[in-house]
Amino acid sequence: MQVACYGAPPEHQQEAAMSVHKQSVSFTDAAFAFARDLVEAGEYPNVSAAVSGELARAKAARERDRALLEAEVQRRLALPPDQWEPVAPLGEFTFNARNHLAALRQRNEKRTKL
Repeated sequence: MQVACYGAPPEHQQEAAMSVHKQSVSFTDAAFAFARDLVEAGEYPNVSAAVSGELARAKAARERDRALLEAEVQRRLALPPDQWEPVAPLGEFTFNARNHLAALRQRNEKRTKL
């Protein structure tokens, strides 16, 4: 079965063409209007294709962002230690997180006692 996936990046068009899953979904007025506008602009043949295409584009954008972040982390990890800049002393750096976790633990303990 061939399925056209308009607006999706080429690497996702074949993935989208593999199978079609019928699903009922609900949209906000704004989201539906956006999908309908894409159809009216001729970017997609129908709302279903617009939703599928835009989800494929969002997935590709997330994958690009994740790859960029990973590359940046790897670049920074490759820096020699003398080029690292201190963030904060360890006790200060984790102070807020430890307090937040302690508060969550207390709330959970109170709930389980009720």
